[in-house]
Amino acid sequence: SRIETAPILLMAWSFVLAIRIRPLERFFGGLDGMYNSHRWAGTLAVPAMFLHVRVEPEVDGGIRGASEAVADTAEGLAGVAEYSLYALIAVSLLRWVPYRWWRLSHKALGFPFAFAAWHFVTAEKTYANGSAWGWYFGMFMAGGLVAWLVRVVGRDMFAQGTRYRISAVDRRGATTELRLSPVGRKLRHDVGQFVMLKIQAPGLREPHPFTIASAPHDDELRFLVRDLGDWTAKIQGADLVGTPVFVEGPYGEFEPLSRQPVETWWIAGGVGITPFLSAASSLERSTSETRPHLVYCVRSRADAIALDELEQAHLDGRITLTVLASEEGQRFSPEWWEATLGGRRLNGSHIAVCGPTGLVADVQRTARRLGATDVETESFDFRSGIGPDLSVPIDALTS
Repeated sequence: SRIETAPILLMAWSFVLAIRIRPLERFFGGLDGMYNSHRWAGTLAVPAMFLHVRVEPEVDGGIRGASEAVADTAEGLAGVAEYSLYALIAVSLLRWVPYRWWRLSHKALGFPFAFAAWHFVTAEKTYANGSAWGWYFGMFMAGGLVAWLVRVVGRDMFAQGTRYRISAVDRRGATTELRLSPVGRKLRHDVGQFVMLKIQAPGLREPHPFTIASAPHDDELRFLVRDLGDWTAKIQGADLVGTPVFVEGPYGEFEPLSRQPVETWWIAGGVGITPFLSAASSLERSTSETRPHLVYCVRSRADAIALDELEQAHLDGRITLTVLASEEGQRFSPEWWEATLGGRRLNGSHIAVCGPTGLVADVQRTARRLGATDVETESFDFRSGIGPDLSVPIDALTS
């Protein structure tokens, strides 16, 4: 319970969550929840480290974990670890840092953790390393180091994912559609899931999350990439046909479709339409009472992604489509939804929303006020951070 153990335990837990262990997703409500816990664990390790160094008193007459010379060397490395942790966490939190630098800073976090763990083992404590407490904390430290090696060495160098190749690229404005053909076995996925794409081209090898837009029965994988950052901007001008891709996953607990035949509402904003494209492709014609109501919020109809496909799904009787274009004065609002429902409530309904944070929050509040308890959401802002997103101009200046 001492302050000295808190930063090590928090960092170890953060590394374990970074492995993206699929069975753990259900306990966190999806990979987005797992990454949120990962971020908080890493961030809270900073004040915990500061309090340990500034507040924790020295142990007098305790049990040494190693010789004085070894302990002094380890303490010096722990000092390096302290300031390295501050710097690396700061880089992780600032949104103006280009993605490739941010990712390198994340990989480097294992070194201050290893230095801090070595200091903990060799330092003078009130219990021996071979005691129950010593073994307890030792298991956490070993688990954290193993998780870091699995993430940085295992996942990034050896077990990178299922092999695919880019078979087609279609650019429409700020959106690029990628189609991937399997090289060998096909990835098995469910509607609404996403993967980490690792495009094997210079400057594009970092893994990025994208929802699968194709149906589970399709042979190819389909993705819609919106130009929203430094990495996605490179996609726009790259010649990618024939490029190998590693697909890691699938991940996610987002379920657009209910397992029971209930009234279903899908609300999408911008590129958040992607999981609903996959779901619509997997549906058969149904009655107006059971087919999903898709509300697609866009800036303009010309800016809408795959609108022709969605209109065809509407004509086929697979979905009921409503497009709200803000340039035409049409916006999603609680009042609009209540008027559309005609006084009905949403008790027992299945609601799925994907899009900008403000839209998701509005849908959640309104749906629950109208009696819905089954509201599916998922966030893909795994990086998060503070400050304005200046990654694109800074990446352009440094490339």
